[in-house]
Amino acid sequence: MVTIESAVRTESHGAGLSVRLNWLRAGVLGANDGIVSVAGIVIGVAAATTSTPAIMTAGVAGLAAGAVSMALGEYVSVSTQRDSERAVLAAERRELATDPDGELAELAAIYEAKGLSPATAARVARELTAKDAFAAHAEAELGIDPTELTNPWHAALSSALSFTAGALLPLLAMLVPAAIRVPVTATAVLLALAATGAVGARLGQAPVRRAAIRVLAGGAVAMATTYLVGHLVGMAI
Repeated sequence: MVTIESAVRTESHGAGLSVRLNWLRAGVLGANDGIVSVAGIVIGVAAATTSTPAIMTAGVAGLAAGAVSMALGEYVSVSTQRDSERAVLAAERRELATDPDGELAELAAIYEAKGLSPATAARVARELTAKDAFAAHAEAELGIDPTELTNPWHAALSSALSFTAGALLPLLAMLVPAAIRVPVTATAVLLALAATGAVGARLGQAPVRRAAIRVLAGGAVAMATTYLVGHLVGMAI
């Protein structure tokens, strides 16, 4: 028999899984950004010069700048989101303290709107309120788990690491002999993009082929553009 408490616990675990999948998908996208960004830089420089130190310097600089930019952007974004969540949670806590009966009726109305009978909805609201009123309202009314607020430092570190992991691929590919470094790097990048596109699509339950083709096309256009620009600049200089 499924009790109210077990049903709520199952829903909570499902939400936790969704959060973890979102983090994993963000990591895949961060790696994809690192691959495309640094591949564009090193291929563009390689089109202008065969100097390995120059190519690697540009690539490492691009990796560092991209990782820091990703980390800062994620930190600011998640910090803003967390501040907003804390504000609405604080407001909800005040409402529970000043009008507990009204909040109980509001919680019952939420479950009634989801399809429960008025009697069952009232029972669910009473039992959840007796156990943890604040958590019950945060999850049902706000869609927030107070115990799982995202840490902006974790988000920043995750973004920087995923970007760096992706960026290392084109950098390492550029260490092959000068005569073949551009085609080798382009091939390695396209294969990696196909893989990240497929993984990201599976995590998001989207069509794999369409996502892979879209990512491949974007990466190919980016590399072709930077190669052309690098070649023209190299000729001009």
